[in-house]
Amino acid sequence: MIIRINKMSEDPIYIQIREQIIAAIAQGVLRPGDSLPSVRSLANDLGVNLHTVNKAYAVLRDEGYLIMRGRSGAFVAEPLQESCAKASIAQEQLREKLRILVQEHKALGGSAQTFLSEAETQVAQVYGDPGVAGAKRNVSVLGLDEKGEMLKQERFSSGSLSGASRLSDKFHSQEG
Repeated sequence: MIIRINKMSEDPIYIQIREQIIAAIAQGVLRPGDSLPSVRSLANDLGVNLHTVNKAYAVLRDEGYLIMRGRSGAFVAEPLQESCAKASIAQEQLREKLRILVQEHKALGGSAQTFLSEAETQVAQVYGDPGVAGAKRNVSVLGLDEKGEMLKQERFSSGSLSGASRLSDKFHSQEG
């Protein structure tokens, strides 16, 4: 998995990390039960403060995307079940976020048809590729900046990529 950090973005870094992990879950790059890098390891690989990664993981945990297992680390959670109380909360949050998006689109002069058309396109992109099924995995992260250059390059110059090179090759082979 590749996480791109844009230090020039108005979005805080923890939000950038959160959004990219959610996208990886939605795309099937991360599957339920997959182990994520430790907070310290990911912070080091991305060249950010460990509290930034900790906050991203905590938000993802609170939202139901991750499970934290003490010293064992962070794992991708199973999708919410419809009978679960959290699922109804998630459904309400979805309604609220959609309502806000529709209002913003309308306020900018957009039509209902263009909104629905774009929504259908996005749904097709997200749900069209179910991802790869298989055994649970440990996941490493390759940190890239907004230019696509590796973060903390000086750390990797000794020849150790902490598995990032293998993961990058695997990620790019899945893209093609």
